[in-house]
Amino acid sequence: MSRSPQRRPFLILLLAGLLAFGLVQPGASADHRSSERIPLPDGFRPEGITIGHGHTAYLGSLADGDIYRLNLRTGDGRVISQGAGPEHPSVGLKIDRRGRLFVSGGSGGDARVIDSRSGEVLASYTLGTPPDTFINDVVLTRRMAWFTDSRQPVLSGLPLGRHGALPDQSEVVRLPLSGDWVQIAGSNNANGIATTPGRKALLVVNGTAGKLFRVDTTTGVATEVDLNGASVENGDGLLRKGRILYVVRNRANQVAVFRLNRAGTEAHLIDTLTAPGDFDVPTTVARRGSSLYLPNARFGITSPETAEYWVTRIHR
Repeated sequence: MSRSPQRRPFLILLLAGLLAFGLVQPGASADHRSSERIPLPDGFRPEGITIGHGHTAYLGSLADGDIYRLNLRTGDGRVISQGAGPEHPSVGLKIDRRGRLFVSGGSGGDARVIDSRSGEVLASYTLGTPPDTFINDVVLTRRMAWFTDSRQPVLSGLPLGRHGALPDQSEVVRLPLSGDWVQIAGSNNANGIATTPGRKALLVVNGTAGKLFRVDTTTGVATEVDLNGASVENGDGLLRKGRILYVVRNRANQVAVFRLNRAGTEAHLIDTLTAPGDFDVPTTVARRGSSLYLPNARFGITSPETAEYWVTRIHR
């Protein structure tokens, strides 16, 4: 039976849509991408990114803990919250629907909650003891803010009360990782964190081991996710949209795109995103519409205190 000519434009549009969202194996999909740079202040040293209302993004500084608000459309921006100095960096961060930024404090061993409008620090928490800690990334669930520690096999959680009420220090949850989790001594281990598609567990990447784990938030038991032979070595920030998981592979200058099963126990690599000339050690990723935004940490560059930094935008 011949196919109706009237259906062909619809099928072409459908295929284009699936490619745009990474839902099918792309083949020559690189032809449909473009990348560009959005400048940040010299010496800012970005790591984490999160997008709030409209085209407003927030980035944290490894240099001194500053929080920078950036208009992704115009490129305009300014520091809205002054950090406490080099010993208290701002690493991963996420914004909630109340406009609060949950910020990982890296080597400072802390987490902060900041008002994205005023820049006021609403609360701060001790999650680890320097120097044997690096609070790296954060994910928000309905009831918790979960943080990874790259130096310790543990997740820290801030329980959120009624109407999002912030907890006291005494209420901070420590969830030791067990099961398949292997802590590699002297290396950064747990890094990016996200929820599974069914939101019943967490996904945590260990970039040194090159593995992704599903973590039970009740027991801390970590089960290695079957990646069907794919690698997440140098895995950094994670972003999940539906069943699509973006894994930033920092020093590889790539973003691995996986399709997860609902339980988050298995994933298939469906795409690898690159931005030649515009990636220089991307660390985390946020998405707005059909675009991905990735700050570049430029680890190992000469004179980082005066170097140029930028966010790479990939339009798909």
